Amino acid sequence: MKDTFKHQGLRQKLVATLKSKGISNEKVLEAIGAIPRHLFMDSSFLDHAYQDKAFPIAADQTISQPYTVAFQTELMQVKRGDTVLEIGTGSGYQTAVLCVLGAKVYSIERQNELYKKTSKFLPKLGYRAKKLIFGDGYIGLEDEAPFDSIIVTAGAPFVPKPLLSQLKIGGRLVIPVGDDVQIMTLFIRKGPKEFEQHEFGEFRFVPLLEDKN
Repeated sequence: MKDTFKHQGLRQKLVATLKSKGISNEKVLEAIGAIPRHLFMDSSFLDHAYQDKAFPIAADQTISQPYTVAFQTELMQVKRGDTVLEIGTGSGYQTAVLCVLGAKVYSIERQNELYKKTSKFLPKLGYRAKKLIFGDGYIGLEDEAPFDSIIVTAGAPFVPKPLLSQLKIGGRLVIPVGDDVQIMTLFIRKGPKEFEQHEFGEFRFVPLLEDKN
């Protein structure tokens, strides 16, 4: 579990790459510059940890491309103390970014293998989510709602209604919608039944699956 000067240097290069691709939120860039992404990956991929690419992790899932993590996080406009729901804990890298930004993070993972691994691993690195949950992300987390923002880190064929209903007024849902290719979509809750929708181009994600396995 080492984080060397070499790793830190590679991270600063990654931050520069993200800036050049249009990421401008300083706090998001600082978080990516601070978090040792190589520790979230299989050791055989260490050389690739600071390239702007997605990589496979356990249970046929991936650790998202850093640009995608930064892009989604920037859309959320996270403020310190915000209550955030993450659908798809995965490796825990996005969770760590949200923790560094000072959010109270509730994260749901439906792959038991990943859930077990990440729930042990994240606290070891010092990233403490409010709660990591093994469950079905499609239904959200009614008990802890409403949320300041919700992030979905897998491709959703449709927008799950419970997620929209669990946003605060003014809250933001960032979700990639589509089957083979996803359109990054932002919903802002304007009133009890009123949502503003914005689209931000194509991304590719592993699919968001219903039910636990």
